Amino acid sequence: MSQLQGILTRLKNLQEQSTSGEPAQRYFEVNGERKCQVTFHPKTETFELEIYNEKEKPKRYQFDNIDMITIEIFDLIQ
Repeated sequence: MSQLQGILTRLKNLQEQSTSGEPAQRYFEVNGERKCQVTFHPKTETFELEIYNEKEKPKRYQFDNIDMITIEIFDLIQ
């Protein structure tokens, strides 16, 4: 499985986990270092991407398209 497909599968699982109406979260790491956190909000059906950078406050971005956030995460962990 390609890395891109793996990210997409994890995001789809995140959507399925949030069926109770509560937001579900998942972290993406490279060599044990957290690069970002994704939260899926089922009420609005949107993803929130929080990007961690050294010596900076985390930056947050909203996505309503699973393909776009998949590409963004792929770029982050490369």
